[in-house]
Formats: sequence, C-alpha cells, structure tokens
Amino acid sequence: MRVNILPEPIFQSLAAGLCNRGMLVENKVTPQDLIEKKIGDGEWAQAHSSLKDIWRQTSTQSNAGWISAIYQRLRPHLALSPVRLAILRSFTLEPALPLLQAETLTSGIDITVQVGDFNAYVQEILNPSSNLYQFSPTIVILAVQTRDVAPELWSEFSDLSAENIQDVINRALDTFRACVKSFRANSQAHLIIHALEQPAAPSRGIFDAQIAASQTNAIQEINRNLREIAAAYKSVYILDYDALIARHGRARWVDEGKWLSVRMPISADCLIHLVREWMRYLLPLTGKTAKVLVVDLDNTLWGGVIGEDGINGVKIGVEYPGNAYRALQRAILDLYQRGVVLAICSKNNIQDALEVFEKHPNMLLRQNHFAAMRINWQDKARNLREIAAELNVGIDALAFLDDNPAERALVREALPEVKIIDLPKDSARFSSALRESPVFENLSLSAEDSERSRYYAENRQRKELESSAESIEDFYYSLQMDVEIEPASAETFTRVAQLTQKTNQFNLTTRRYSEQQISEFATSPSNLVYAVRARDRFGDNGLVGVTILNFADNFCEIDVLLLSCRVIGRTIETAMLAYIMEIARSKDAKYLRGWFLPTAKNAPASEFYSTQGFRLIQQNDAGFLWEIGLTDKQITSPKWINLVRGK
Repeated sequence: MRVNILPEPIFQSLAAGLCNRGMLVENKVTPQDLIEKKIGDGEWAQAHSSLKDIWRQTSTQSNAGWISAIYQRLRPHLALSPVRLAILRSFTLEPALPLLQAETLTSGIDITVQVGDFNAYVQEILNPSSNLYQFSPTIVILAVQTRDVAPELWSEFSDLSAENIQDVINRALDTFRACVKSFRANSQAHLIIHALEQPAAPSRGIFDAQIAASQTNAIQEINRNLREIAAAYKSVYILDYDALIARHGRARWVDEGKWLSVRMPISADCLIHLVREWMRYLLPLTGKTAKVLVVDLDNTLWGGVIGEDGINGVKIGVEYPGNAYRALQRAILDLYQRGVVLAICSKNNIQDALEVFEKHPNMLLRQNHFAAMRINWQDKARNLREIAAELNVGIDALAFLDDNPAERALVREALPEVKIIDLPKDSARFSSALRESPVFENLSLSAEDSERSRYYAENRQRKELESSAESIEDFYYSLQMDVEIEPASAETFTRVAQLTQKTNQFNLTTRRYSEQQISEFATSPSNLVYAVRARDRFGDNGLVGVTILNFADNFCEIDVLLLSCRVIGRTIETAMLAYIMEIARSKDAKYLRGWFLPTAKNAPASEFYSTQGFRLIQQNDAGFLWEIGLTDKQITSPKWINLVRGK
C-alpha cells in the first residue's frame, strides 16, 4: 500500500530530514519513501517517531494497515512494552482493532488482543476456566452498553413505575458487583469498566429533566454505584463512556443503521475516539507517560516575543488574545498540581524572560513552578538533553510544548524519544490541545505525586551542596540521610505499584506490577514486600524505593529492587541490600540471588550486583542471574546513612 497524502507540516518535517542527509526530495516522494529511507539507514527510533506523526495526522483504517505492516520490520529494533489485552463486550467492535493496533504500536506498546464472544461477558467472567482467564491478560476492558445491561431503562422506561426502576438499577448493579468480585478472585489483571451511557433523547423528552425519577437519574445512579464498586477493589478503573460520547457529539457517535444490522452502534469515524480513550488508560498502565513538561516561552506561554515587545507588550490576560495564553498556563498549572515536573526550554535573553515571571501581573506560572530552565540561544535538542540530565530522568520522560513547528520537527529528528505535543496554529486551542494529550494521564495520585515539584526544588540545593563538598563522602555525610525500610501496607500499595510501573533507570528487573499483585505479594507467605522512604537535611523525599523478595528452599531471590530517579547516586541502594541480607538470614536463607534484566533504560543498575560482590551464575537472552552466599560476605549500610528498620 502506498500512502500519498500527508499533512504539509509533517511532510516538510520528514522531507527536511532527508534533505539534511543529501536526499533530493521531489513532489513524487511519498511517506513510504521517507520511512523506507530511515529504515534503510538503521534509524529505527527516527522511523518510529515519524510513523507516530503520520498516524496522528491520518488515523484511518487504511493507514492503520500500512502502519502495522511497517512495524513488523521495526519491532525487533524497538523497546516495545508487551501487553495482553482482553476485551469483553456487548456489541460489535472488531473494526476498532486495526486502529488500536496502530495506536499502540506508535505509542511503544506491542499488544496482543483477545476479543470475547459477543455479549458473553458475564459467562466469561464468572467461569474460572473460560477463555478469558486462559488467555492470562494483563489488562481487561469491559465494554458494555446501557441497552444491554439495563435494557428496560433504555427502551422501556416510560412503562416503568418507580419501584420497577429501582429493581432494574439493583439488578444491573448486582451483575456488575458479581462480575468484579469474580474477576478479582480469578485474575490479577487491571480491569477497565465502561460506565453506562445516556440515550440521545430521553424517553419522556424534556419532562425527564423536571422529575427526580428520571431516565437520566436512573442511569447516573448506576454509574455512581459502579464507581463505589470499583473503588472497593485494587486495579479496577472506570471509563466515563458517557462523557466520551458527549465530547464528540451524541448524534455523531451513534450509527443506528449499523446497530440494527450488525450490532455495531459506533459510527466509523468515532472508532478512533474510542481507541484513544482506551489509550488514556493503557499508557499509564504500561509506563508510557511523561514525567516532565518542557515548555517554550514566546508565543507559547505568552503572546508575542519578549525581546521585541517588552513586558508591557506580551499578551497575557483576561481578554482575547491574552486569555488564550492564560488558559494554557492554567492547564499547565493543573498538571503541576498532579505531580508533573515543569521545565523551560526557550531561545531568549534570560533577564528578559525572567522579568515576565517576576513582574507581569497576569502570569499564573511563576519561576518557582519550574524545576529546570534552559533560557539561552543554543539548539533546543541540546537543551532538552541537559534538562533530562539535570532532573535525572530519561529523554523519553520529557514532553515538549512549543508553538513553532520547525522547532518541534528538529526535536523529533534529533530526539525521537521525546513526546511532542503538537499545538494548532490558533492559540485559542492551545489549552485544549494540552489537556487532550494522553501523555500525562495517571490512574492514581499519591502523596509523592503532589509533592514532586518540591522534591526537585530541594534537589537543586543538594546539587549546590555536592559541588561545594571537598569529597563525595563529605557530601554524603553532610546530607544527613535517614532511610526507613518497612513492610508495604494497604496505605502504600498504590505508590509501590506506581513505582514498579514507572521506574526505569535504577530498576534491576523492570517487572511491572498492579496494585492488586502487590497486595497479593504482601500477603503471601513466600514473599516479602518492602517500601523505602528517604529524607535528609533538605526535606522528605517520600516513598522512593521498593524491594520484593521471594523465598524458596534455602534461597532468597530479589524479584524487584528499584529506586526513584530523584535519589539515585546517594548509596541508598547499598543500604537496601544490607537490609535485604539481614532479612534473608533471619529467614534461614543460605544464598541471595537476583536477576539483572537489561533494558534500553536501566543501564545505571547494570553493575550493581557485580560491585557488591555477587558472582554471575547464569546468563541467557533475557539477562543475568547473580548470587552471593550469605555466609561469604557481610554487606553493611553506608555509615553516612541512618538506616531505620520498620516493623
């Protein structure tokens, strides 16, 4: 298949890359030619980035097939995250699957999908031997409609008495309750449940809004209780399907002809919106979200160019067009409150730029909101590398927001791992473009998330202290570190699971676990789960480390040992290992083992076992197994760390 139509900005971006490498670009060049060139040059990450841009602009069924075919060649060269997704449904949604395949592949996810039998979701969930559980999914979507779960509320509402309405509500909730309970008893997978949707036109017309016993209220009551059912279990989430339909228009969403003929209620052009709503859940569950939002200044955070227009000439305020930029700042501030770290990357005179933050009365964002700044005249790709290094995160943890398509194109080419948020030409749509981006979605918000920006501000003080210390040991002592290791509990399961899902750099195995799995590990007699907190003279870093231990015979195996990137390089990992050895000995283990499973991102952990005196006893395609005899060597916690052993 040859795809000859490509949006002009994306075409220019890709073509510019080929021109830079000496390839003549003519009008006959197609997207396939551009991608083939990158693949031929072994530029796998660049090809992946370009495919993602093409897909974002032309998300059609035909293009989905082409994208997926290209990925069959790219797959061996990319670090894709494997996911096994089961979809249980009460309606036909097979046409959405090619779109889902392309959407996940371009997002770095290698997905295997099993679709349950039509309208057989209850049987599949309640039967422990069903195909659902034999498939062993990591994520399950339960996509059902109001007309299937509570048909009387959908098509016969005018015939129902108040008592009948409540009976239908209770029956629907009993079904959901039984399904969730059975699912959680038989699977550790994440479960995403579609909430019920409202009809486009209530059975009683506008009178429905005038009464308490309304069709709208009945469906809303089911959804309210459904949220309570989900909240009672680990790793069960609600997708607001009605809100999704409302955002894109009820009249546009439904295809009554297809529903009546082939039981497919969603119009073809809305299937991509359903898929992308699923992605808002799949991305955080697979660790594919961004941690840092890096923003441009001129014509992005404010209208105009500060170096030319001056502080009184830039546009920020409550009237148009300044209110468009203020709306974007509000969207950025909302992300900050959710734990997203902010940084600046701008070509500007630093004194001019900082004056806006300090003195402009209509600025919502101030200098203290930003953990890192690069305001200079060097290229933005270099600045982004420096920001990642300063914040001690991977390049792929950055999302870049810039109004200039040329700057975005250059970053795409130089740093394909960076998540680019494309802004439209109209500044009035800047804030909605940011809010609609799925790269900052999360399904839980821990205390550490809300305090993350403070952690990074304190980290700047630590770096200043390190640069002034005479030796690294002096620096460690001066930090006055306290490290507390305690068994994980119901209060910390959410954060522990979050760390396994998001931590990449100092993570020996990068095994991803759900909150439900962490809960089961913590109650298993053969496992121990520990949470690690760290604080020092500059402040409390919160819960930053996790270790999961497995015991069998005379062995203790380290299943997980990880540290948040913000505390790497302070020898906390050695304190953790010393504690692990204490625990292993107390359980009469003779040997301590641990795998190092290399990924594209966990190189900082690659030498950990060897430097601690472990010996390599096994190697295969997945990684390296290390072992140490618990009578051979005593590893002690560093003297500069006050190790607090929790009960």
